[in-house]
Amino acid sequence: MIRALAFALVVAALPVAAHDLRVFASVSGQTVTVESTFSSGRVPTGGTVRVLDAGNVLLMTLDIGAEGKTRFTLPEGTAKTGLMIEVEVNEGHSDYWMLTPDDIAYGQGTN
Repeated sequence: MIRALAFALVVAALPVAAHDLRVFASVSGQTVTVESTFSSGRVPTGGTVRVLDAGNVLLMTLDIGAEGKTRFTLPEGTAKTGLMIEVEVNEGHSDYWMLTPDDIAYGQGTN
């Protein structure tokens, strides 16, 4: 009985863990790449990527691309201040990634 209850609790918790959205962003030269996946490795089927500057001003909104990847050109002036990248997927989950000025400098090879 106790084993059956423990098993049921573990199985009930699996869908929650499987839907944990993960976001990662990196810079290579002047290109920013945003990768979005669920903790299970599954790629989101659609959603949006919002790019904000250090003052929380929306710079652009993009669709999540194929294989959960979105690329865009680093907006002018943001290398010194950084970016906030928010991802919201159609499945109702969201997460974010902050690109600091140090992250951007490293990706541009200027650190």
